[in-house]
Amino acid sequence: MASQDSSNPSHATFDLFVQAQSCQDVKLHFAELCRQLEINSKDFRNFYNKLKEKLNYWKAKTLWTKLDKRASHADYQQGKACKNNKCLVLGAGPCGLRTAIELALLGAQVVLLEKRESFSRNNVLHLWPYTIYDLRGLGAKKFYGKFCSGALDHVSIRQLQLILLKASLLLGVEVHTGVEFEGLVDPSGENGWMAKLQPRTHPAASFQFDVFVSAGGGRFVPDGFKHKELRGQLAIGITANFINRNTAAEAQVAEISGVARIYNQKFFQDLLSQTGIDLENIVYYKDDTHYFVMTAKKKSLLKKGVIKQDFSNAEQLLAAANTDEEALNQYAYDAASFSTGGKLPDLQFALNPNGKPDVAMFDFTCMYRAENASMVREKRGKKLLMSLVGDCLVEPFWPLGTGIARGFFAVFDTAWMVRSWGLGVPHLKVLAERESIYQLLSQTTPENTSKNYAAYCINPKTRYCRINLSSIQPHQVQHLYELDKSHSSSRKQKHMVSGFEELLKWCQKHTRGYEMVDVKDFTQSWRSGLALCALIHHFRPKLIDMSSLDESDMIHNIQLAFSILEKELGIPPVMSPSDLANSDHIDKLSLVLYITQIRNAFSLPSSVHILHPELNPTPAATPPPASEPESRGAALMANSEECYFCHLRVYVLERISAEGKFFHRSCFTCHRCGITLRLGGYTYDQTTGEGHEHGRPPREFHLSSGRIEKSDSRVTRQPSSRTRRVRFGQIFRTAGWVRSHSALFPFLQQL
Repeated sequence: MASQDSSNPSHATFDLFVQAQSCQDVKLHFAELCRQLEINSKDFRNFYNKLKEKLNYWKAKTLWTKLDKRASHADYQQGKACKNNKCLVLGAGPCGLRTAIELALLGAQVVLLEKRESFSRNNVLHLWPYTIYDLRGLGAKKFYGKFCSGALDHVSIRQLQLILLKASLLLGVEVHTGVEFEGLVDPSGENGWMAKLQPRTHPAASFQFDVFVSAGGGRFVPDGFKHKELRGQLAIGITANFINRNTAAEAQVAEISGVARIYNQKFFQDLLSQTGIDLENIVYYKDDTHYFVMTAKKKSLLKKGVIKQDFSNAEQLLAAANTDEEALNQYAYDAASFSTGGKLPDLQFALNPNGKPDVAMFDFTCMYRAENASMVREKRGKKLLMSLVGDCLVEPFWPLGTGIARGFFAVFDTAWMVRSWGLGVPHLKVLAERESIYQLLSQTTPENTSKNYAAYCINPKTRYCRINLSSIQPHQVQHLYELDKSHSSSRKQKHMVSGFEELLKWCQKHTRGYEMVDVKDFTQSWRSGLALCALIHHFRPKLIDMSSLDESDMIHNIQLAFSILEKELGIPPVMSPSDLANSDHIDKLSLVLYITQIRNAFSLPSSVHILHPELNPTPAATPPPASEPESRGAALMANSEECYFCHLRVYVLERISAEGKFFHRSCFTCHRCGITLRLGGYTYDQTTGEGHEHGRPPREFHLSSGRIEKSDSRVTRQPSSRTRRVRFGQIFRTAGWVRSHSALFPFLQQL
């Protein structure tokens, strides 16, 4: 009953809001409550505090206590961690709403869009212990008195959505239903990122945001994200919902946590002999509905006429045209009646949104998983952080009840990423950390995650027992940063031209007056080596004797400059002396890079030289002998400038860094087929200790002529004069890095 406190009608409205059992009613009573209290729900930054101040009602105060406790956590920085961020969340499923709550607690402005006008999903979700603790902390028991009050821990999807919708609205989230998202609108003019919506005139269409989180469902994946299919042997699931009249007789029927054939063979044999129904397992939860979910054998479905015709293709087999709905309903009815001993009186199907009996049949072994959980797009200087949560990130494996449990983990991980974004952490580091955490998601179980549920927060270290936030490095996620090349190329070109001019003027200024030195460009002016020597002499006259140099002895001059710069400043050469002396092989960009490093080193304040005595000038006027391992240059040569594979010198512009080692690009190749590997695109075979391209299982596939072909023999790359073949395991074991990216691995872990 709603409160009858006539002195303050807002109390009664608050009661109606808390008790509302439909999405429309929740929004209606919330709008009325805001009107009565004269507060603007779109004033997201002050809304919650004003609501608490004006709604002085004892029932509300118990809810404020719970929400205040959550909001006071240090991670949110009193709602200021993301105070400058604007977030668009797509989808009002449990994960979308839970994401909106976390982003609001971080202080961001949050707008949530949902295509549907109502919450109508009857299916019941199994809850892990931590999810129960989490939801109770958000007031679940206040919004739904029967929350987790049965023998088993579960809640219907519809009730869970209502709980989270109410909490979202109270925390200042702007929720719009009946709005269809059609895609992102690129920045233009003064406008940032926006959404293309239907209806086009909807107010949310003008909302500009820098964070976009999709919780739009299993098959909805925004552009830029790729999904991979995880498929096992065919397993057919059936769900059925029956009306729960909440009678005394219904209350007496025991729930079934999960009966499997291997544990109760007699039950399933009796079911088969008495009804012709052949199941692998069955679960029964009592919630808003009587909910049954079971795995049925194909042979019995064909025999009972549920499936009309046998097909090897699962999609054809379970297509609507190949399914007899009446036979399916009877199959589900008989299984439910038998499993509860006929004690559920007058079983009657609940209706789905289409007004038909709420029975569904599906192939649950076909699941989709996103290859990455996040990415950044930048256009016209406007950056957009994008992330996936819920089924569009990882579809759940329902027999283990992983959907909401792992879904909420991904929500917290996403919120942690947005927090880093809001606090100004470098973008590639934000992405690298999110992808590092994502690797653990499909492995989480109640057994291998922290049992200290009270300490759970968005910081992943409070939830995952063993986690390495740096297992993926920023350079490995560069492909997840999409830059508008058309817009940035002209900007970069202008910046590059101005940078070249500035660097050239710096060189001219500090070489002016030196005999036989005339710097006009970044090619011919440097061939003799005298310009490099002049730069050194200008800043460190004791290091070099300019009068002893001969313009015609170019190789000697260049080698002298290279050696001094490497020994004294730690700047390795980017090319050989012969390449610089030969006018046909001068790489302008390489030389610009090299001279830029020289300018930066000579521009260091004098205090740096005091702190780092190895950078101080020495009276040496000739390059040190190569046999001086104690010198900084020799150390650099041994540890940094040598290819780990071929042990020859590797120059900066032809260098690749992986697992703490340096390689020539031509040496960084697949052990099997010799193809050049991509950073972040290789994998390691734990059994053989070899490196391969992602997605190419060892001893099965290699790349040939641009296509994947089966191979029974080992395909190897012939060593060139500068390279030799080395097992990748030597590197990866040294670095302590062992990881497999087999496409089937996550699926096998879930099974």
